[in-house]
Amino acid sequence: MNLGAFSVSLAVKDLAASRTFYEALGFVTIHGDANQRSEKPSPVEGAGWCVLKNGEHVIGLFQGMFPTNILTFNPGWGQDGQPSTSHTDIRELQKSMGERGLDVGTPIAEGAGPASFMLTDPDGNPILIDQHV
Repeated sequence: MNLGAFSVSLAVKDLAASRTFYEALGFVTIHGDANQRSEKPSPVEGAGWCVLKNGEHVIGLFQGMFPTNILTFNPGWGQDGQPSTSHTDIRELQKSMGERGLDVGTPIAEGAGPASFMLTDPDGNPILIDQHV
Protein backbone atom coordinates (compact mmCIF):
# COMPACT_ATOMS: atom_id res chain seq x y z
CA MET A 1 0.00 0.00 0.00
CA ASN A 2 1.73 3.19 -1.21
CA LEU A 3 0.31 6.25 0.58
CA GLY A 4 2.43 8.72 -1.41
CA ALA A 5 4.06 11.84 -0.05
CA PHE A 6 3.80 12.57 3.67
CA SER A 7 3.46 16.00 5.22
CA VAL A 8 2.15 17.64 8.34
CA SER A 9 -0.65 20.11 7.67
CA LEU A 10 -0.58 22.86 10.29
CA ALA A 11 -3.62 24.97 11.12
CA VAL A 12 -2.07 28.45 11.48
CA LYS A 13 -3.45 31.77 12.73
CA ASP A 14 -1.30 34.05 10.54
CA LEU A 15 -0.12 32.51 7.27
CA ALA A 16 2.44 35.21 6.49
CA ALA A 17 4.01 35.03 9.96
CA SER A 18 4.13 31.23 9.90
CA ARG A 19 5.60 31.17 6.40
CA THR A 20 8.29 33.67 7.43
CA PHE A 21 9.12 31.52 10.48
CA TYR A 22 9.49 28.29 8.50
CA GLU A 23 11.46 30.02 5.75
CA ALA A 24 13.87 31.17 8.49
CA LEU A 25 14.30 27.45 9.33
CA GLY A 26 15.34 26.84 5.72
CA PHE A 27 12.01 25.79 4.19
CA VAL A 28 11.15 26.98 0.66
CA THR A 29 7.60 27.51 -0.64
CA ILE A 30 6.79 24.99 -3.41
CA HIS A 31 2.98 25.39 -3.70
CA GLY A 32 0.34 27.80 -2.48
CA ASP A 33 -2.69 29.94 -3.23
CA ALA A 34 -2.75 33.08 -5.40
CA ASN A 35 -1.32 35.16 -2.55
CA GLN A 36 1.46 32.65 -2.00
CA ARG A 37 3.06 32.35 -5.48
CA SER A 38 0.60 29.99 -7.18
CA GLU A 39 -2.17 30.32 -9.77
CA LYS A 40 -4.69 28.12 -7.91
CA PRO A 41 -6.73 30.21 -5.44
CA SER A 42 -7.85 28.84 -2.10
CA PRO A 43 -11.36 27.31 -2.24
CA VAL A 44 -12.27 28.83 1.15
CA GLU A 45 -13.11 32.55 1.39
CA GLY A 46 -10.52 34.39 3.49
CA ALA A 47 -8.34 31.31 3.74
CA GLY A 48 -4.82 30.81 2.55
CA TRP A 49 -2.35 28.02 2.26
CA CYS A 50 1.15 27.15 1.17
CA VAL A 51 3.32 24.05 1.11
CA LEU A 52 6.98 24.32 2.09
CA LYS A 53 9.87 21.92 1.71
CA ASN A 54 13.27 21.49 3.34
CA GLY A 55 15.12 18.46 1.97
CA GLU A 56 12.62 15.60 2.17
CA HIS A 57 10.57 17.34 4.88
CA VAL A 58 7.25 18.83 3.77
CA ILE A 59 4.81 20.95 5.78
CA GLY A 60 1.60 22.62 4.72
CA LEU A 61 0.41 25.84 6.35
CA PHE A 62 -3.36 26.36 6.26
CA GLN A 63 -5.08 29.48 7.58
CA GLY A 64 -8.84 29.23 8.05
CA MET A 65 -9.22 25.83 6.40
CA PHE A 66 -8.78 23.25 9.19
CA PRO A 67 -9.56 23.43 12.91
CA THR A 68 -6.53 21.35 13.92
CA ASN A 69 -3.22 19.98 12.67
CA ILE A 70 -3.49 16.97 10.35
CA LEU A 71 -1.19 14.19 9.20
CA THR A 72 -1.46 14.15 5.39
CA PHE A 73 -0.66 11.54 2.75
CA ASN A 74 -0.87 12.35 -0.97
CA PRO A 75 -1.16 9.28 -3.23
CA GLY A 76 0.28 10.08 -6.65
CA TRP A 77 2.48 12.86 -5.34
CA GLY A 78 6.18 12.53 -4.52
CA GLN A 79 8.06 14.19 -1.68
CA ASP A 80 9.37 16.62 -4.31
CA GLY A 81 5.87 18.09 -4.68
CA GLN A 82 5.42 16.67 -8.19
CA PRO A 83 3.24 13.84 -9.56
CA SER A 84 4.85 10.43 -9.10
CA THR A 85 5.20 7.89 -11.88
CA SER A 86 3.23 5.19 -10.05
CA HIS A 87 0.94 5.07 -7.07
CA THR A 88 -1.89 3.19 -5.41
CA ASP A 89 -5.15 4.94 -6.34
CA ILE A 90 -7.03 6.50 -3.44
CA ARG A 91 -10.09 4.33 -4.13
CA GLU A 92 -7.97 1.19 -3.68
CA LEU A 93 -6.46 2.63 -0.49
CA GLN A 94 -9.88 3.43 0.97
CA LYS A 95 -11.23 -0.02 0.13
CA SER A 96 -8.17 -1.78 1.58
CA MET A 97 -8.26 0.26 4.79
CA GLY A 98 -11.99 -0.38 5.17
CA GLU A 99 -11.40 -4.13 4.74
CA ARG A 100 -8.84 -3.88 7.57
CA GLY A 101 -11.54 -2.53 9.89
CA LEU A 102 -10.73 1.19 9.71
CA ASP A 103 -13.53 3.77 9.56
CA VAL A 104 -12.86 5.50 6.23
CA GLY A 105 -16.18 7.30 5.84
CA THR A 106 -18.33 7.36 2.72
CA PRO A 107 -16.88 5.42 -0.20
CA ILE A 108 -15.34 7.54 -2.94
CA ALA A 109 -17.20 7.35 -6.26
CA GLU A 110 -15.78 4.96 -8.86
CA GLY A 111 -13.50 6.41 -11.48
CA ALA A 112 -10.09 8.01 -11.39
CA GLY A 113 -8.46 11.28 -10.47
CA PRO A 114 -8.51 13.59 -7.47
CA ALA A 115 -10.40 12.57 -4.33
CA SER A 116 -9.89 12.49 -0.57
CA PHE A 117 -11.06 10.89 2.64
CA MET A 118 -10.22 11.20 6.32
CA LEU A 119 -9.76 8.81 9.17
CA THR A 120 -8.76 9.23 12.80
CA ASP A 121 -6.11 7.27 14.70
CA PRO A 122 -6.88 5.78 18.16
CA ASP A 123 -5.58 8.94 19.85
CA GLY A 124 -7.88 11.27 17.91
CA ASN A 125 -5.29 12.50 15.40
CA PRO A 126 -6.91 13.25 12.04
CA ILE A 127 -5.30 11.73 8.95
CA LEU A 128 -6.11 13.09 5.50
CA ILE A 129 -5.57 10.94 2.43
CA ASP A 130 -5.70 13.48 -0.39
CA GLN A 131 -4.99 12.49 -3.99
CA HIS A 132 -4.31 15.45 -6.32
CA VAL A 133 -3.82 13.51 -9.56
